Amino acid sequence: MKVTVERAELLKSLAHVHRVVERRNTIPILANVLMRTDARGLALRATDLDIEVVETIPAEVGQEGATTVPAHTIYEIVRKLPEGAQVQIETSGDRGTLTVRAGRSRFQLQTLPETEFPDLAAGEMSHRFTLSAGELKRLVDKTQFAISTEETRYYLNGIYFHVADAGGTPVLRAVATDGHRLAQAQTEAPAGAAGMPGIIVPRKAVAEIQRLAENGDAEVTFELSTAKIRVSLDRVVLTSKLIDGTFPDYGRVIPLNNDKTLVVEKADFAAAVDRVSTVASERGRAVKLSIADGKLTLSVTNPDSGSATEEIEVEYAAEAIDIGFNSRYLLDITGQIEGTTAELKFADPGSPTLVQDPERRGALYVLMPMRV
Repeated sequence: MKVTVERAELLKSLAHVHRVVERRNTIPILANVLMRTDARGLALRATDLDIEVVETIPAEVGQEGATTVPAHTIYEIVRKLPEGAQVQIETSGDRGTLTVRAGRSRFQLQTLPETEFPDLAAGEMSHRFTLSAGELKRLVDKTQFAISTEETRYYLNGIYFHVADAGGTPVLRAVATDGHRLAQAQTEAPAGAAGMPGIIVPRKAVAEIQRLAENGDAEVTFELSTAKIRVSLDRVVLTSKLIDGTFPDYGRVIPLNNDKTLVVEKADFAAAVDRVSTVASERGRAVKLSIADGKLTLSVTNPDSGSATEEIEVEYAAEAIDIGFNSRYLLDITGQIEGTTAELKFADPGSPTLVQDPERRGALYVLMPMRV
């Protein structure tokens, strides 16, 4: 194999693919990135057996071939090369090494044969549709913070994508929950999504999709089956296994009859929560909301460090209520609201609270209260 490629192109591609490689590997080949040259250019592939990323970049190919090298090492080498450098990559078949040259720099890396590299074969895909990268990123951004990190409830360790009915209109809906809070966002269902199986995309794949969707104008192609998803964007193809489990019936926890409505300026509310929570215990992070006519009092009492209170003006005309929440969860949710105001709907101090974004009616959040 012999190829010359621009440093910027190579670095960008390695940045995409090397992230899926785990730092600690019991299987040596999984620590490597597969580099393959052909008429299309240089293709880079990395996998952890659950997720695989492939990117093809333009390159001047002198000799076609393939090999694998340590992913994090070659990424660091290319990152430290001078901007604008032309990178020459060449393998020496007899010694099993790969040589990287740029200007006066020269590196030799040990390789493993490409025949050992696993292929995360996607198999037959039952559904295919496209979505703008901007819409995809919005769905992920609005929900990923609520993904559970509790491994025993593995079926909550991702975002649940499915087609739902919203007032007679089919929508592609994304939902995530950790049992304490729930986040839901949706967009008009794209052509081809009808009848798709409900899928749970795991946390690591969600993070990679989120990064790939930075270019909001691009089109993203989804292909999926009941076991795998393949996402194609520009020159990158990401394939991931799906979580094999049943997502809970989230509709049952979304309150429908919360009749006490609070409308508050989002920025003022978030800043007040952030300030009073400074004295909250690291473990509980509880903040108490006392709401009466046109006034919201936030308070925190921590026997170990002290107390804090703050008042802000709000729109509220229902009966007074005292309710407590985890301050970090409140800040996570207000951070997703696009408009200037947030709408909170309460039933009683022990029931779930519904939080909505007046600017985005398709997005909603459910928050379980705490005892304070």
